Amino acid sequence: MTTFIVPHTTVPQSAKEFLRQKEGISLNLWRKIKQNDEFYINKKKENPGLAMVSPDDEICYTLAQHSTIEPTPLPLEICYEDDYLLIVNKPTGQLVHPTTKERQTTLANAILYYYKQNNLQLMYHPVHRLDKNTSGLVLIAKMPQIQHLLSTGSTKLFRRTYQAIVAGRPASDSGLINAPIGRKPSSIIERMVTASGQIARTHYQILQTNGTYSLLKVELETGRTHQIRVHLAYIGHSIIGDDLYGGSLDLIDHQALHASKLTFIHPVTHTSITVVCDIPLDMQRIISTL
Repeated sequence: MTTFIVPHTTVPQSAKEFLRQKEGISLNLWRKIKQNDEFYINKKKENPGLAMVSPDDEICYTLAQHSTIEPTPLPLEICYEDDYLLIVNKPTGQLVHPTTKERQTTLANAILYYYKQNNLQLMYHPVHRLDKNTSGLVLIAKMPQIQHLLSTGSTKLFRRTYQAIVAGRPASDSGLINAPIGRKPSSIIERMVTASGQIARTHYQILQTNGTYSLLKVELETGRTHQIRVHLAYIGHSIIGDDLYGGSLDLIDHQALHASKLTFIHPVTHTSITVVCDIPLDMQRIISTL
């Protein structure tokens, strides 16, 4: 059961208005609350569509939770956890969501098993995704309204930092790649820089280089599919191991891209949270030669 206390400074208003505007409940979630018929104000059952709330009222509701994802005992590296959020370090080769071909080995399976082992009646609510062969930090909300708040929040309040090993040395020590990204007409997977695509902006900085390969710090200003991979290939410095976008497989068999740092404003406490995780060993070995 989810509970909210109406702040004493709140003016009387509809329950819908309070939950939608003050607590970040999405319209889709509000519809589910209405359909479930388990809505209480001060422990008295109410019709959520007609209910009004006043200062210091206690609002409680439950949602029917159904999941087709099977909890599976898999390794899980937890980097941060509180009552609202979970941040984990996803390994290379693991999907964030199950597919028809991979149903039991994904991050979702691992998270739901962790919840089950800790007697947490929670569903899987990832705030963002990583490609299967990109490792690093993934933020998971424990409640759908928290997922909604973080997914729709300002990008200035949610910053993801990556480390990538690329071929060659970019001409500038740092820069901004500002090039729209869209689907490649001949592929259902690949993306490309195209004038008809969506706005995409990627910042990079050289951290180490030997001229043949370079370690870059990369920050996203937007979040398009394959954005870092497409942009770095576009400027002539493909991520090594990323053969989809021209990267060599000589040193590593997957894209050398790791989500190493996550900074955001906590949607409940409003404090700044920064979480970091180590680079995988296969990338570390290459970095040691730069």
